Amino acid sequence: MSETQVGELLLYVALLFAITYILAGFLTRLKIPGVLGALFVAMAAHYTPVGAHLLSTPLYGPFSFLAQLGVLFLLFYIGLQIDMKEMKGLGRNIIWCTVLNTAVPFFLGVGVMLGLGYGWLMAFVIGLTRMPTAEAVIVPILDEFQLIRTRVGAFIIGAGTLDDIIEVFMVAFVSVWIGERAASSMPASVVESEVLYIFLALFIFLLLALICYRWLIPWLGKWLPRQPRNLIMLAMLVLFGLGGFSEYGGLGMVVGAITAGVLVRPVFNSMGLVGEQSTQTIQSMSYGFFGLIFFFWVGLRVDLGGMLSAPLLAVFLFLAAFLGKLIGIFIMVPMGMITAREAWTIGIGINARLTTEIIVAQLLLGAKLIDIHLFTALIAASSLSTVLVPLAFTLMMRRWGEGLRRLPGTMER
Repeated sequence: MSETQVGELLLYVALLFAITYILAGFLTRLKIPGVLGALFVAMAAHYTPVGAHLLSTPLYGPFSFLAQLGVLFLLFYIGLQIDMKEMKGLGRNIIWCTVLNTAVPFFLGVGVMLGLGYGWLMAFVIGLTRMPTAEAVIVPILDEFQLIRTRVGAFIIGAGTLDDIIEVFMVAFVSVWIGERAASSMPASVVESEVLYIFLALFIFLLLALICYRWLIPWLGKWLPRQPRNLIMLAMLVLFGLGGFSEYGGLGMVVGAITAGVLVRPVFNSMGLVGEQSTQTIQSMSYGFFGLIFFFWVGLRVDLGGMLSAPLLAVFLFLAAFLGKLIGIFIMVPMGMITAREAWTIGIGINARLTTEIIVAQLLLGAKLIDIHLFTALIAASSLSTVLVPLAFTLMMRRWGEGLRRLPGTMER
Protein backbone atom coordinates (compact mmCIF):
# COMPACT_ATOMS: atom_id res chain seq x y z
CA MET A 1 0.00 0.00 0.00
CA SER A 2 1.14 3.51 -0.75
CA GLU A 3 1.21 6.26 1.87
CA THR A 4 -1.89 7.79 0.31
CA GLN A 5 -3.80 4.51 0.54
CA VAL A 6 -2.73 4.03 4.18
CA GLY A 7 -3.96 7.52 4.99
CA GLU A 8 -7.20 6.85 3.13
CA LEU A 9 -7.80 3.62 5.09
CA LEU A 10 -7.12 5.33 8.40
CA LEU A 11 -9.48 8.21 7.61
CA TYR A 12 -12.30 5.90 6.53
CA VAL A 13 -11.91 3.77 9.67
CA ALA A 14 -11.78 6.93 11.79
CA LEU A 15 -15.05 8.07 10.21
CA LEU A 16 -16.71 4.73 11.01
CA PHE A 17 -15.43 4.92 14.60
CA ALA A 18 -16.68 8.50 14.98
CA ILE A 19 -20.21 7.68 13.85
CA THR A 20 -20.20 4.47 15.91
CA TYR A 21 -19.09 6.37 19.02
CA ILE A 22 -21.97 8.81 18.69
CA LEU A 23 -24.51 6.07 17.95
CA ALA A 24 -23.23 3.94 20.84
CA GLY A 25 -24.11 6.77 23.22
CA PHE A 26 -27.75 6.55 22.19
CA LEU A 27 -27.79 2.74 22.20
CA THR A 28 -26.37 2.41 25.72
CA ARG A 29 -29.08 4.71 27.03
CA LEU A 30 -31.57 2.18 25.65
CA LYS A 31 -29.68 -0.70 27.32
CA ILE A 32 -28.49 -1.92 23.89
CA PRO A 33 -24.80 -2.93 23.61
CA GLY A 34 -22.84 -0.09 22.05
CA VAL A 35 -20.76 -2.51 19.98
CA LEU A 36 -23.86 -3.20 17.92
CA GLY A 37 -23.55 0.36 16.64
CA ALA A 38 -20.53 -0.71 14.58
CA LEU A 39 -22.68 -3.25 12.76
CA PHE A 40 -25.45 -0.73 12.07
CA VAL A 41 -23.03 1.97 10.89
CA ALA A 42 -21.26 -0.39 8.51
CA MET A 43 -24.55 -1.72 7.15
CA ALA A 44 -25.48 1.86 6.24
CA ALA A 45 -21.98 2.60 4.88
CA HIS A 46 -22.40 -0.34 2.49
CA TYR A 47 -24.46 1.96 0.27
CA THR A 48 -22.00 4.90 0.35
CA PRO A 49 -18.65 5.59 -1.36
CA VAL A 50 -16.94 4.79 1.97
CA GLY A 51 -18.15 1.19 1.82
CA ALA A 52 -17.21 0.86 -1.83
CA HIS A 53 -13.66 2.09 -1.19
CA LEU A 54 -13.10 -0.13 1.86
CA LEU A 55 -14.17 -3.17 -0.13
CA SER A 56 -12.05 -2.21 -3.15
CA THR A 57 -8.78 -3.94 -4.04
CA PRO A 58 -6.22 -1.51 -2.58
CA LEU A 59 -7.87 -1.23 0.86
CA TYR A 60 -9.63 -4.58 1.22
CA GLY A 61 -6.47 -6.58 2.00
CA PRO A 62 -5.29 -4.68 5.10
CA PHE A 63 -8.87 -4.03 6.21
CA SER A 64 -9.64 -7.75 5.95
CA PHE A 65 -6.49 -8.60 7.95
CA LEU A 66 -7.60 -6.31 10.77
CA ALA A 67 -11.02 -8.00 10.71
CA GLN A 68 -9.38 -11.42 11.02
CA LEU A 69 -7.51 -10.15 14.05
CA GLY A 70 -10.91 -9.11 15.38
CA VAL A 71 -12.11 -12.72 15.09
CA LEU A 72 -9.00 -13.91 16.90
CA PHE A 73 -9.41 -11.49 19.80
CA LEU A 74 -13.16 -12.02 20.20
CA LEU A 75 -12.83 -15.81 20.31
CA PHE A 76 -9.75 -15.59 22.54
CA TYR A 77 -11.81 -13.57 25.00
CA ILE A 78 -14.60 -16.18 24.83
CA GLY A 79 -12.05 -18.88 25.62
CA LEU A 80 -10.70 -16.75 28.44
CA GLN A 81 -14.14 -16.86 30.10
CA ILE A 82 -14.20 -20.67 30.21
CA ASP A 83 -13.15 -22.01 33.61
CA MET A 84 -13.25 -25.81 33.62
CA LYS A 85 -13.09 -25.97 37.45
CA GLU A 86 -16.13 -23.70 37.81
CA MET A 87 -18.14 -25.83 35.40
CA LYS A 88 -17.63 -28.92 37.54
CA GLY A 89 -19.39 -27.18 40.44
CA LEU A 90 -22.49 -26.02 38.59
CA GLY A 91 -25.80 -27.29 39.91
CA ARG A 92 -27.96 -29.94 38.26
CA ASN A 93 -30.72 -27.39 37.65
CA ILE A 94 -28.33 -25.17 35.69
CA ILE A 95 -27.26 -28.14 33.61
CA TRP A 96 -30.93 -28.84 32.85
CA CYS A 97 -31.34 -25.17 31.95
CA THR A 98 -28.41 -25.34 29.51
CA VAL A 99 -29.61 -28.56 27.86
CA LEU A 100 -33.18 -27.37 27.38
CA ASN A 101 -32.39 -23.82 26.25
CA THR A 102 -30.00 -25.12 23.58
CA ALA A 103 -31.72 -28.30 22.38
CA VAL A 104 -35.12 -26.76 21.62
CA PRO A 105 -33.82 -23.81 19.51
CA PHE A 106 -31.42 -26.19 17.75
CA PHE A 107 -34.25 -28.48 16.60
CA LEU A 108 -36.44 -25.51 15.67
CA GLY A 109 -33.57 -24.03 13.64
CA VAL A 110 -33.01 -27.34 11.86
CA GLY A 111 -36.74 -27.58 11.16
CA VAL A 112 -36.87 -24.07 9.70
CA MET A 113 -33.95 -24.76 7.34
CA LEU A 114 -35.33 -28.13 6.23
CA GLY A 115 -38.75 -26.58 5.70
CA LEU A 116 -37.19 -23.95 3.45
CA GLY A 117 -35.52 -26.61 1.30
CA TYR A 118 -31.94 -26.60 2.63
CA GLY A 119 -29.96 -29.82 3.07
CA TRP A 120 -29.42 -31.69 6.33
CA LEU A 121 -25.82 -30.58 6.85
CA MET A 122 -26.60 -26.91 6.32
CA ALA A 123 -29.69 -27.25 8.52
CA PHE A 124 -27.50 -28.80 11.24
CA VAL A 125 -24.98 -25.93 11.12
CA ILE A 126 -27.63 -23.19 11.11
CA GLY A 127 -29.42 -25.03 13.94
CA LEU A 128 -26.21 -24.77 15.95
CA THR A 129 -26.18 -21.00 15.47
CA ARG A 130 -29.58 -20.79 17.22
CA MET A 131 -28.10 -22.21 20.45
CA PRO A 132 -25.47 -19.82 21.90
CA THR A 133 -26.08 -17.18 24.57
CA ALA A 134 -23.96 -14.03 24.77
CA GLU A 135 -23.87 -13.66 28.55
CA ALA A 136 -21.54 -10.67 28.16
CA VAL A 137 -24.50 -8.73 26.73
CA ILE A 138 -26.87 -9.41 29.63
CA VAL A 139 -24.47 -9.52 32.61
CA PRO A 140 -24.04 -5.71 32.81
CA ILE A 141 -27.83 -5.38 33.05
CA LEU A 142 -27.95 -8.06 35.76
CA ASP A 143 -25.31 -6.14 37.66
CA GLU A 144 -27.18 -2.86 37.28
CA PHE A 145 -30.31 -4.38 38.83
CA GLN A 146 -28.30 -6.21 41.53
CA LEU A 147 -29.28 -9.64 40.23
CA ILE A 148 -25.83 -11.23 39.84
CA ARG A 149 -26.13 -13.22 43.09
CA THR A 150 -29.79 -14.21 42.74
CA ARG A 151 -31.43 -17.37 41.40
CA VAL A 152 -32.12 -15.62 38.10
CA GLY A 153 -28.53 -14.40 37.84
CA ALA A 154 -27.14 -17.83 38.74
CA PHE A 155 -29.22 -19.53 36.03
CA ILE A 156 -28.36 -17.00 33.31
CA ILE A 157 -24.63 -16.82 34.08
CA GLY A 158 -24.33 -20.56 34.77
CA ALA A 159 -26.14 -21.54 31.59
CA GLY A 160 -24.15 -18.96 29.63
CA THR A 161 -20.89 -20.38 30.99
CA LEU A 162 -21.77 -23.95 30.00
CA ASP A 163 -22.99 -22.57 26.70
CA ASP A 164 -19.44 -21.44 25.93
CA ILE A 165 -18.52 -25.10 25.41
CA ILE A 166 -21.23 -25.33 22.75
CA GLU A 167 -19.79 -22.24 21.07
CA VAL A 168 -16.36 -23.88 20.97
CA PHE A 169 -17.86 -27.02 19.38
CA MET A 170 -19.85 -24.98 16.89
CA VAL A 171 -16.91 -22.91 15.66
CA ALA A 172 -14.61 -25.95 15.58
CA PHE A 173 -17.17 -27.99 13.61
CA VAL A 174 -17.70 -25.26 11.03
CA SER A 175 -13.97 -24.65 10.71
CA VAL A 176 -13.22 -28.34 10.11
CA TRP A 177 -16.20 -28.67 7.75
CA ILE A 178 -14.89 -25.79 5.66
CA GLY A 179 -11.51 -27.51 5.47
CA GLU A 180 -13.09 -30.79 4.36
CA ARG A 181 -15.24 -29.08 1.72
CA ALA A 182 -12.14 -27.40 0.33
CA ALA A 183 -10.36 -30.76 0.22
CA SER A 184 -13.27 -32.52 -1.50
CA SER A 185 -12.69 -30.53 -4.70
CA MET A 186 -9.18 -32.00 -5.05
CA PRO A 187 -8.13 -35.27 -6.74
CA ALA A 188 -8.54 -38.42 -4.63
CA SER A 189 -4.82 -38.84 -3.93
CA VAL A 190 -4.53 -35.22 -2.85
CA VAL A 191 -7.63 -35.55 -0.64
CA GLU A 192 -6.12 -38.54 1.17
CA SER A 193 -2.90 -36.68 1.86
CA GLU A 194 -4.81 -33.59 2.98
CA VAL A 195 -6.98 -35.61 5.40
CA LEU A 196 -3.89 -37.34 6.79
CA TYR A 197 -2.22 -33.95 7.13
CA ILE A 198 -5.19 -32.54 9.06
CA PHE A 199 -5.31 -35.52 11.46
CA LEU A 200 -1.55 -35.24 12.02
CA ALA A 201 -1.91 -31.50 12.61
CA LEU A 202 -4.78 -32.14 15.06
CA PHE A 203 -2.67 -34.66 17.01
CA ILE A 204 0.29 -32.28 17.18
CA PHE A 205 -2.03 -29.40 18.13
CA LEU A 206 -3.58 -31.36 21.01
CA LEU A 207 -0.15 -32.48 22.19
CA LEU A 208 1.15 -28.92 22.01
CA ALA A 209 -1.93 -27.63 23.89
CA LEU A 210 -1.38 -30.21 26.64
CA ILE A 211 2.30 -29.26 26.98
CA CYS A 212 1.39 -25.57 27.10
CA TYR A 213 -1.33 -26.16 29.71
CA ARG A 214 0.71 -28.43 31.99
CA TRP A 215 4.18 -26.90 31.87
CA LEU A 216 5.04 -24.24 29.31
CA ILE A 217 2.47 -21.49 30.00
CA PRO A 218 2.70 -21.71 33.84
CA TRP A 219 6.52 -21.58 33.55
CA LEU A 220 6.45 -18.61 31.16
CA GLY A 221 3.99 -16.86 33.47
CA LYS A 222 6.70 -16.79 36.15
CA TRP A 223 9.51 -15.72 33.81
CA LEU A 224 8.74 -11.98 33.98
CA PRO A 225 7.53 -9.85 36.91
CA ARG A 226 3.79 -9.90 37.65
CA GLN A 227 2.66 -6.91 35.62
CA PRO A 228 -0.32 -6.60 33.26
CA ARG A 229 1.86 -5.72 30.26
CA ASN A 230 3.93 -8.88 30.74
CA LEU A 231 0.86 -11.07 31.15
CA ILE A 232 -0.73 -9.59 28.01
CA MET A 233 2.50 -10.18 26.10
CA LEU A 234 2.35 -13.83 27.17
CA ALA A 235 -1.31 -14.03 26.11
CA MET A 236 -0.43 -12.62 22.67
CA LEU A 237 2.36 -15.18 22.33
CA VAL A 238 -0.05 -18.04 23.04
CA LEU A 239 -2.86 -16.54 20.92
CA PHE A 240 -0.82 -15.96 17.77
CA GLY A 241 1.19 -19.14 18.24
CA LEU A 242 -1.78 -21.49 18.58
CA GLY A 243 -3.91 -19.47 16.16
CA GLY A 244 -1.18 -19.53 13.52
CA PHE A 245 -0.42 -23.22 14.00
CA SER A 246 -4.09 -24.28 13.80
CA GLU A 247 -4.61 -22.16 10.67
CA TYR A 248 -1.44 -23.51 9.04
CA GLY A 249 -2.47 -27.07 9.94
CA GLY A 250 -5.89 -26.70 8.31
CA LEU A 251 -7.83 -26.66 11.59
CA GLY A 252 -8.76 -22.99 11.31
CA MET A 253 -7.30 -20.16 13.37
CA VAL A 254 -10.51 -19.81 15.37
CA VAL A 255 -9.92 -23.20 17.00
CA GLY A 256 -6.49 -22.02 18.09
CA ALA A 257 -7.87 -18.71 19.38
CA ILE A 258 -10.46 -20.31 21.67
CA THR A 259 -7.99 -22.94 22.85
CA ALA A 260 -5.47 -20.21 23.65
CA GLY A 261 -8.01 -18.45 25.85
CA VAL A 262 -8.83 -21.65 27.74
CA LEU A 263 -5.13 -22.43 28.30
CA VAL A 264 -4.22 -18.93 29.48
CA ARG A 265 -7.15 -18.65 31.91
CA PRO A 266 -5.51 -20.62 34.79
CA VAL A 267 -2.42 -18.36 34.68
CA PHE A 268 -4.64 -15.26 34.76
CA ASN A 269 -6.52 -16.70 37.74
CA SER A 270 -3.28 -17.39 39.62
CA MET A 271 -2.16 -13.77 39.17
CA GLY A 272 -5.02 -12.27 41.23
CA LEU A 273 -5.49 -8.54 40.63
CA VAL A 274 -2.91 -8.50 37.83
CA GLY A 275 -4.86 -11.24 36.05
CA GLU A 276 -8.12 -9.31 36.43
CA GLN A 277 -6.52 -6.15 35.06
CA SER A 278 -5.11 -8.08 32.11
CA THR A 279 -8.50 -9.66 31.38
CA GLN A 280 -10.13 -6.22 31.40
CA THR A 281 -7.45 -4.92 29.04
CA ILE A 282 -8.01 -7.77 26.60
CA GLN A 283 -11.76 -7.21 26.80
CA SER A 284 -11.22 -3.53 25.98
CA MET A 285 -8.95 -4.41 23.05
CA SER A 286 -11.48 -6.97 21.79
CA TYR A 287 -14.62 -4.87 22.04
CA GLY A 288 -13.08 -1.41 21.78
CA PHE A 289 -11.00 -1.90 18.64
CA PHE A 290 -10.49 -5.29 16.99
CA GLY A 291 -14.07 -6.45 17.54
CA LEU A 292 -15.42 -3.19 16.10
CA ILE A 293 -13.25 -3.61 13.01
CA PHE A 294 -14.72 -7.10 12.58
CA PHE A 295 -18.27 -5.77 12.89
CA PHE A 296 -17.45 -3.03 10.37
CA TRP A 297 -16.22 -5.72 7.99
CA VAL A 298 -19.32 -7.85 8.48
CA GLY A 299 -21.73 -4.93 8.21
CA LEU A 300 -20.19 -3.70 4.97
CA ARG A 301 -20.95 -7.08 3.37
CA VAL A 302 -24.59 -7.20 4.47
CA ASP A 303 -27.15 -6.66 1.72
CA LEU A 304 -30.16 -5.05 3.40
CA GLY A 305 -31.98 -4.88 0.11
CA GLY A 306 -31.95 -8.67 -0.15
CA MET A 307 -33.34 -9.02 3.38
CA LEU A 308 -36.09 -6.48 2.85
CA SER A 309 -37.17 -8.21 -0.33
CA ALA A 310 -37.51 -11.54 1.52
CA PRO A 311 -37.60 -10.91 5.30
CA LEU A 312 -39.28 -14.21 6.27
CA LEU A 313 -36.00 -16.13 6.55
CA ALA A 314 -34.59 -13.64 9.07
CA VAL A 315 -37.84 -13.67 11.03
CA PHE A 316 -38.00 -17.49 11.09
CA LEU A 317 -34.37 -17.74 12.25
CA PHE A 318 -35.03 -15.17 14.98
CA LEU A 319 -38.17 -16.96 16.18
CA ALA A 320 -36.44 -20.36 16.15
CA ALA A 321 -33.90 -19.07 18.66
CA PHE A 322 -36.15 -16.75 20.68
CA LEU A 323 -39.14 -19.04 21.09
CA GLY A 324 -36.92 -22.11 21.35
CA LYS A 325 -35.10 -20.77 24.39
CA LEU A 326 -38.34 -19.61 26.03
CA ILE A 327 -39.99 -23.00 25.47
CA GLY A 328 -36.92 -24.80 26.78
CA ILE A 329 -36.91 -22.75 29.98
CA PHE A 330 -40.65 -23.06 30.54
CA ILE A 331 -40.29 -26.86 30.49
CA MET A 332 -38.51 -26.41 33.83
CA VAL A 333 -41.62 -24.86 35.44
CA PRO A 334 -43.69 -28.09 35.68
CA MET A 335 -40.46 -29.83 36.73
CA GLY A 336 -40.54 -27.65 39.85
CA MET A 337 -37.14 -26.06 39.25
CA ILE A 338 -38.27 -22.45 38.70
CA THR A 339 -41.41 -20.30 38.86
CA ALA A 340 -43.22 -18.91 35.82
CA ARG A 341 -41.96 -15.39 36.57
CA GLU A 342 -38.39 -16.68 36.80
CA ALA A 343 -38.91 -18.59 33.56
CA TRP A 344 -39.91 -15.42 31.72
CA THR A 345 -36.91 -13.53 33.09
CA ILE A 346 -34.36 -16.28 32.49
CA GLY A 347 -35.83 -17.12 29.07
CA ILE A 348 -35.51 -13.52 27.89
CA GLY A 349 -32.06 -13.11 29.46
CA ILE A 350 -30.48 -16.13 27.79
CA ASN A 351 -31.77 -14.96 24.41
CA ALA A 352 -28.97 -12.38 24.30
CA ARG A 353 -26.69 -13.08 21.36
CA LEU A 354 -24.08 -11.20 19.39
CA THR A 355 -20.64 -12.58 18.56
CA THR A 356 -20.32 -16.29 17.85
CA GLU A 357 -23.13 -16.79 15.36
CA ILE A 358 -21.90 -13.77 13.38
CA ILE A 359 -18.41 -15.24 13.24
CA VAL A 360 -19.82 -18.59 12.05
CA ALA A 361 -21.89 -16.81 9.39
CA GLN A 362 -18.79 -14.97 8.18
CA LEU A 363 -16.80 -18.23 8.04
CA LEU A 364 -19.52 -19.89 5.95
CA LEU A 365 -19.83 -16.92 3.60
CA GLY A 366 -16.06 -16.67 3.18
CA ALA A 367 -15.94 -20.38 2.23
CA LYS A 368 -18.88 -19.83 -0.18
CA LEU A 369 -20.98 -22.42 1.68
CA ILE A 370 -23.86 -19.95 2.08
CA ASP A 371 -25.03 -17.13 -0.16
CA ILE A 372 -25.36 -13.46 0.74
CA HIS A 373 -29.11 -13.90 1.25
CA LEU A 374 -28.71 -16.44 4.08
CA PHE A 375 -25.75 -14.53 5.49
CA THR A 376 -27.79 -11.34 5.70
CA ALA A 377 -30.70 -13.21 7.33
CA LEU A 378 -28.38 -14.63 10.01
CA ILE A 379 -26.93 -11.19 10.76
CA ALA A 380 -30.42 -9.65 10.86
CA ALA A 381 -31.75 -12.33 13.24
CA SER A 382 -28.78 -11.85 15.57
CA SER A 383 -29.09 -8.07 15.48
CA LEU A 384 -32.82 -8.24 16.20
CA SER A 385 -32.20 -10.37 19.29
CA THR A 386 -29.42 -8.08 20.47
CA VAL A 387 -31.71 -5.05 20.21
CA LEU A 388 -34.89 -6.54 21.69
CA VAL A 389 -33.51 -8.67 24.54
CA PRO A 390 -31.86 -5.91 26.62
CA LEU A 391 -34.94 -3.72 26.23
CA ALA A 392 -37.38 -6.49 27.20
CA PHE A 393 -35.16 -7.63 30.09
CA THR A 394 -34.88 -4.09 31.44
CA LEU A 395 -38.67 -3.66 31.38
CA MET A 396 -39.16 -6.93 33.28
CA MET A 397 -36.57 -5.97 35.87
CA ARG A 398 -38.29 -2.67 36.53
CA ARG A 399 -41.52 -4.53 37.15
CA TRP A 400 -40.38 -7.73 38.88
CA GLY A 401 -36.86 -6.88 40.06
CA GLU A 402 -37.59 -6.68 43.80
CA GLY A 403 -39.34 -10.04 43.87
CA LEU A 404 -36.49 -11.74 42.00
CA ARG A 405 -33.70 -10.58 44.30
CA ARG A 406 -33.32 -13.83 46.22
CA LEU A 407 -30.04 -15.56 46.96
CA PRO A 408 -29.61 -18.93 45.18
CA GLY A 409 -29.35 -20.86 48.44
CA THR A 410 -32.27 -23.15 47.60
CA MET A 411 -30.78 -24.13 44.28
CA GLU A 412 -29.69 -27.74 44.00
CA ARG A 413 -25.95 -28.32 43.94
